[in-house]
Amino acid sequence: MVAITRLQLLYSSPILKPTLFFGKLQKPASFFYSGPIHYGIRRRKLSSSPLLCSNSDQTSGTSPSTVESGSSIVGDLLDYLNESWTQFHATAEAKRELIAAGFHLLNENEEWDLKPGGRYFFTRNMSCLVAFAVGEKYSVGNGFHVIAAHTDSPCLKLKPKSASSKSGYLMVNVQTYGSGLWHTWFDRDLSVAGRVIVRSSSDTYLHKLVKVKKPLLRIPTLAIHLDRTVNKDGFKPNLETHLVPLLSMKLKETSLESKEKTNSSSSIAAHHPLLIQVLSDELSCSTGDVVSFELNVCDTQPSCLGGGNNEFIFSGRLDNLASSYCALKALIDSCKSPGDLFDEHAIRMVALFDNEEVGSGSVQGAGAPTMFQGMRRIVSGLAHKYAGEGAFERSIRQSFLVSADMAHGVHPNFVDKHEEHHRPELQKGLVIKHNANQRYATSGITAFLFKEVGKIHNLPTQEFVIRNDMGCGSTIGPILASGVGIRTVDCGIAQLSMHSIREICGKEDVDIAYKHFKAFYQTFSSIDKKLTVDF
Repeated sequence: MVAITRLQLLYSSPILKPTLFFGKLQKPASFFYSGPIHYGIRRRKLSSSPLLCSNSDQTSGTSPSTVESGSSIVGDLLDYLNESWTQFHATAEAKRELIAAGFHLLNENEEWDLKPGGRYFFTRNMSCLVAFAVGEKYSVGNGFHVIAAHTDSPCLKLKPKSASSKSGYLMVNVQTYGSGLWHTWFDRDLSVAGRVIVRSSSDTYLHKLVKVKKPLLRIPTLAIHLDRTVNKDGFKPNLETHLVPLLSMKLKETSLESKEKTNSSSSIAAHHPLLIQVLSDELSCSTGDVVSFELNVCDTQPSCLGGGNNEFIFSGRLDNLASSYCALKALIDSCKSPGDLFDEHAIRMVALFDNEEVGSGSVQGAGAPTMFQGMRRIVSGLAHKYAGEGAFERSIRQSFLVSADMAHGVHPNFVDKHEEHHRPELQKGLVIKHNANQRYATSGITAFLFKEVGKIHNLPTQEFVIRNDMGCGSTIGPILASGVGIRTVDCGIAQLSMHSIREICGKEDVDIAYKHFKAFYQTFSSIDKKLTVDF
């Protein structure tokens, strides 16, 4: 991608004093995808684009021992984060980058024509994506080298009946998704983004993505004068009654409201007409053409660099879009040149799933057989006239999965929350996660192999276990590992403020993760040959 440096305004509102930042003028500020199967791009004026930082800004203050000149992907990650307000946008942006890199879009409903040396991908629900590149020297039964992550993050989602009003305000009813730090959502400039189903002129229905960039919603806290003990007793909002965003002041009933009330069969009658009007304006369609939608509440503050030396990334949704993008970028760059797959015997793959934050139990989650169905089809499609036994099963036994999800960096104000000898630090490399009770899928074998990749390329790694007196979270690793018995290691970038509306990670760690993932694709075949376990 070609980066053009320009000055951008952080906010275009006349109320706010403009703040100048250098930004990258390389992608449209917003886009949506339309059509029953094909999703096209709508370009908009760049004057409203979110805060982005230039490559020169992003690499300043970074250790040259870790990040080579011009090799940082931090600028591209910030672009990705600013585009990807929802899991739908994250998948659509990944799709755009894959197509730009020469990957071919496959349709799960059609037969696949696959060849060694080919690069392909498919999406499911526009919130799950599987991409892969076939080695030129692939033969039936060879393995898959996979990095898997997830596209969703804790957030608020609009309820099926979102319209309500209290004390002269129009309110939007929401439900909590995942285990968020919900107190961090108060007093933030919020908006909505997601997907909308729109009726077209030919009486068909189009799937479109929408992202309303202006601050549209807010959840105000109660004044300290009315809650004098909050600093002593803690802020403990009721998630049903207190976590309800304001949309606007209630005005006199409009003709559109009256029409909606009389049309009880309308699927959007349960939402404020004002909200429908905002969506239709964004999509350049009439309010009557908006027939359904699935919307997240999102923070409007852009992702950016922070810290005294620009060493941090401040952003929402780092968990787990940072892992997703590092994996995606590593796959694309590992097979960018014509000869990159010439000596590869395996199939390089990235899988991005939805719904990890709520257990992965959905058609687009890691609990569904999406990835393994894809693997089986790939093995079958490349087998041609092969008539041997157990091709897919042998392929799985030679495969290796990296489950990439953000990790708990040690918090300087809560050091005792970490096990004394396992306190991952920011800027110190990928964290390999261990748990004896299999909350993570890492084993001694898989940890060794993954660390060996880093060792050969001079990339640091760290290790993490939870304290024995604390509960442990989990990832998609154990779900996928137990699904078909694929060797798996769980790892991630250390971060702070996990599941907050605004999270923090180290800039260097992003580049280290990208390089480790790229090295995994390029060298794992040769490393794996050196270890024998079951023979």
